Amino acid sequence: MAQARKIALYIVVVFVLYTIITSPAKAADLVQIGFEGISSAAKSVGEFMTELVN
Repeated sequence: MAQARKIALYIVVVFVLYTIITSPAKAADLVQIGFEGISSAAKSVGEFMTELVN
């Protein structure tokens, strides 16, 4: 099972590197979308915690 996980990780890393090398603009857009999602989630958690305190 550990061997399969290691192989899957290598495949994901190769895919990410291939995407960055062949299409840097698209890769940048995907990273921006990811960070926007993380930022939105963090903001929502912060608002939830603020409402719990109040």
